[in-house]
Amino acid sequence: MANFLNSVDERTQLAGANKLEILLFSLGTDPKTGREEAFGINVFKVREVMRVPEIVHAPDMPPGVEGMVSLRGHTLPVIDLAKFCDIEREEKPQILVITEYNRTQQGFLVHSVDQILRMDWDEIKAPPGMLAHRHGGLVTAVTELQDNRLVMILDVEKVLDETTGRSTDPMIYEDIDQVSHPATVFYADDSSAARKQIERTLDTMGVRHLGATNGKEAWQKLQQIADEAEAVGESLADRVDVILTDIEMPEMDGYVLTKQINGDPRMRAVPVIMHSSLSSSTNEDRGRAVGATDYVPKFHPKELADTLTPYLSEARVAGAG
Repeated sequence: MANFLNSVDERTQLAGANKLEILLFSLGTDPKTGREEAFGINVFKVREVMRVPEIVHAPDMPPGVEGMVSLRGHTLPVIDLAKFCDIEREEKPQILVITEYNRTQQGFLVHSVDQILRMDWDEIKAPPGMLAHRHGGLVTAVTELQDNRLVMILDVEKVLDETTGRSTDPMIYEDIDQVSHPATVFYADDSSAARKQIERTLDTMGVRHLGATNGKEAWQKLQQIADEAEAVGESLADRVDVILTDIEMPEMDGYVLTKQINGDPRMRAVPVIMHSSLSSSTNEDRGRAVGATDYVPKFHPKELADTLTPYLSEARVAGAG
């Protein structure tokens, strides 16, 4: 199963073409519904798929964390996704999916893996309101397969955030400095956990913010702001100082959004900073290739604030000049 995945570099070639590959998996049959539902995760986040090895159980583990495994000299936490998704399955999980994002590695227990599907991001949709609240609010996107099965893409960033409890720690915002002038940041992110942390970081900085939940919505809102600015002889840069975008988003990913922004004369003066949980330097290089000005990892509020501050200062100084 270790060879189930190909190289990350090969998949990075999909970036900028609004395509992705998702690993389909099952969490077992839910006794409440009698169904075995299909879930998915972006292959960019997956490093390995294996049979469940021996798990070392320890006291005082966070909810949903089954224990630890040792993998080639590294100790990784093992998270039971079924528990996070409120599925009381009867079957014992058979597969461990090793993931890497947010600069960490962790294993997810699943019942089985199905296949890897290559799809367009515009086939991945934001979930309907009722579905978004299922499975502990972890469904961040959905897509329908040719056999009419519905695949739910899980917000694994939120899983990790709730496991570590990091975002609820007020200490991570303590060293953030306020900006000394009015500034506005427009952000796009489909993860509710990420949006909350972005907003809290910007509030701590004293920065006004506008947001969108995916790339398509962000593009539509930015066009509207640019149209309104143009009507009074202004540009987008007069109303938005920095655009902060996630990479993985339903309908339009951050690479395509960045290319669209840089292709619009009314917008290209606004710096675009990619804010992603993808850990590979290849993703950062791809972001710069499509016109991103900078790249900052998710769930590091101080680092986000430090990255934003010079751009906010430069934008205001330029505007004043």
